[in-house]
Amino acid sequence: MSEVFYTRFEDNAGFQAAVDQILDQPGRELRVFDPDLAALRVNDPARIERLERFLQASRTRRIYIVVHNTDHVTRRCPRLMNLIARFSHAIQVHRTHEEIRELQDSFMVLDSMHYVRRPVAQFFRGAIGPGRRARGAGDARALHGDLGGFLSRGFGHHRRTVNTAGL
Repeated sequence: MSEVFYTRFEDNAGFQAAVDQILDQPGRELRVFDPDLAALRVNDPARIERLERFLQASRTRRIYIVVHNTDHVTRRCPRLMNLIARFSHAIQVHRTHEEIRELQDSFMVLDSMHYVRRPVAQFFRGAIGPGRRARGAGDARALHGDLGGFLSRGFGHHRRTVNTAGL
């Protein structure tokens, strides 16, 4: 009698559609954990437009991002860097410390209700759990919160506001 709370995807197209579906949902708090954000296509104009619409919908909306490596973002994602500069009050970016760089999963959680998760970030195989408080979303949000003790704030700037100065 177990009800299915998620839908699987097996390829990049399915993953990108799942991410867009989450970004199109109403919500207040978006949490992202990914090794480098490369698979999320954060320099794609359409993806940046979705992120911008999410933030513009309300002053209370926030995006919290945790990455292992910031090189991809700082070198290849000028659109995301511009978005971070424009919405520095609403976007926090953290880099993990060495101790937890072996974590392999990738996830995006919106308000603990909607989530996209890939158990191994190298592969596009994963699941989306839209519109329900599913165990996977709570677990992913808890993991994101647990990462707090292992983070450096911003792009190499410990305990400072994220901005593009000095990059």
